[in-house]
Amino acid sequence: MRLFLAIDLPEELKEYIFQLEKKFKEAKITWVSKKNLHLTLKFLGEIEEKDLLKLKDQIQIEAKSLSLYISNLGFFPNASNPTVIWVSIEPEEQVIMLQQKIDEHLLTLFPGEQKFQAHITIGRIKSIRRKEDFFNSVNSIVIEKKPFKINSFQLMSSTLTKNGPIYKVLENVTLS
Repeated sequence: MRLFLAIDLPEELKEYIFQLEKKFKEAKITWVSKKNLHLTLKFLGEIEEKDLLKLKDQIQIEAKSLSLYISNLGFFPNASNPTVIWVSIEPEEQVIMLQQKIDEHLLTLFPGEQKFQAHITIGRIKSIRRKEDFFNSVNSIVIEKKPFKINSFQLMSSTLTKNGPIYKVLENVTLS
């Protein structure tokens, strides 16, 4: 099964991000569905069912709840040649500390460390019709610094379908 660790977002934040999508012009974009918006802490990849219990045990960590807010739009790989649109999370250090603590607990199962940047992927750009108009629309988007509190993170399974991924919560880890 294909697994990842993520922070589910409050419904009102998902709705706000969903409304942002309407402001992008002159591009063909595959948007992340509102119900699937999340902040990935660690992509685990294909995990065998027999390892699930050990994984669930190792993600039980002591960590404080987070007070965060969304901040800016960003692009992967970069703003001049964008393929992914995302929204940044602040203060990023809080999310990085949680992610590093998770990495430490999973070191025996997942020794490789990945570069991490706290963000919410909102869409994947398929093509841009008129670059100048697209970037003008992007530059006109103002992100409200919407605060939200995170009290847990989830172990999620992801089943890929032709209509997009289907996510399922396998374990919820409460933060103090």
